[in-house]
Amino acid sequence: MMNELDKSLLEKIADLTGTTVDALNIRKDSGCAARQSTENIEISSKTDGKEGIDIRIKDGTRGEKCYIPVIISKTGLSEMVYNDFYIGDDCDVEIVAGCGIHNSGCNESRHDGVHTFHIGKNSRVRYAEKHYGENDPGETGKNVMNPKTEVFLGENSVMQMDTVQIRGIDSTRRETAFHCEKGSEIVVTERLLTHGQQVAESDMVIELNGDDAKGRVISRSVAQDQSQQVFYPRMVGNAACFGHVQCDSIIMDDAKIRSIPEICANSVDARLVHEAAIGKIAGDQILKLMTLGLTAEEAEEKILNGLLK
Repeated sequence: MMNELDKSLLEKIADLTGTTVDALNIRKDSGCAARQSTENIEISSKTDGKEGIDIRIKDGTRGEKCYIPVIISKTGLSEMVYNDFYIGDDCDVEIVAGCGIHNSGCNESRHDGVHTFHIGKNSRVRYAEKHYGENDPGETGKNVMNPKTEVFLGENSVMQMDTVQIRGIDSTRRETAFHCEKGSEIVVTERLLTHGQQVAESDMVIELNGDDAKGRVISRSVAQDQSQQVFYPRMVGNAACFGHVQCDSIIMDDAKIRSIPEICANSVDARLVHEAAIGKIAGDQILKLMTLGLTAEEAEEKILNGLLK
């Protein structure tokens, strides 16, 4: 049964409001709060003794969505979840994940998740994942998330991955790996906001293993207060491929950011590019917006929102 707090978290992390006809699995406080399969998308509990689900999408499935959000509303809860996706050939689907924590006490609440994708040939997958944390007033319990994702892309398949950390996550380590076969393409957009004493680390590797494979990473981040960020993307070209890594960060207050893009060519036909920039908000940007009637604080907020969109 969903209460108002649950509904608020689901809207923030998955844009879920009310009922849906799409495939759905809502995990709440280490249990299943709702599950719904469709004719083409089957969701089932794992049978290997691990916590989590298997999602199987039939060949030729097009225009369908699958929601798999996680919400935690208990302080002191810690879990490890394994989700495996088996996506057939010639599919065009959207998967909406995400995790929201509402910590009502002084103990650490933690969600660690391992997602593995097996994507068939000639398929297109759009994957969105949002992370968000909040606390009851006056409570100091930490919110921790450590997602690990591994993706195997079949020939001529495409995956668009959009990951967002909205706010409220005290510690996170994101590990992501992609294995791209002939003609496949991965586009990753990662957006991150840290504040307070928060720490965030992203460790990513993209292997372009087949001819005409393509990889693109776009990272946007803002670090405020005394927070710390580390972004370490690696693009590996093992064939006649193209890869591009772009990292842009805004640093504020007493924050610290490390951006370490790496490109590695193991083929003379690999074309790989990387670029990274870290800096504060330019004063002329704020002044320009202030001439349009915004306060300095409103101008700053608008610039930050623009970077993270």
